[in-house]
Amino acid sequence: MTGPQRPRVLIADDEKHCRTLLRAILASMKCEVVAEAKNGEEAVELYREHRPHLMLLDINMPVKTGDVVLQELMREFPDAFIIMLTSVADLESIERCLAHGAVNYILKDNPIDEIKLIIRDSWQLAVQQRAGESRRGDPARS
Repeated sequence: MTGPQRPRVLIADDEKHCRTLLRAILASMKCEVVAEAKNGEEAVELYREHRPHLMLLDINMPVKTGDVVLQELMREFPDAFIIMLTSVADLESIERCLAHGAVNYILKDNPIDEIKLIIRDSWQLAVQQRAGESRRGDPARS
């Protein structure tokens, strides 16, 4: 992914093999993985510590579920850029997460190229939206 700096990413998933795969995918996309969380409580702590550009957050995690983590982070960091991860296509959970501020979701069994596409497209849309908000809020443009 391109931009003025490499996107800094936090991966939150309780399954080590998923974190390893996501780390490899993100490395191939020129992203920097700043931390990995194996439960929801760690995810919140590491987000606060690292303030990543992007977080990949599993819905089903121990200690705190991903949807609870999402709600907590969105209250504290309303501009957080979070993509949910799920191994089951539970439409109700996905819709709830999107309603609480997640920008997209990834099914873990998607092919790697599709996972990359979802991350890339979601990131580009977020960058465009934030650039538009910055221009609208720029007093020099009024």
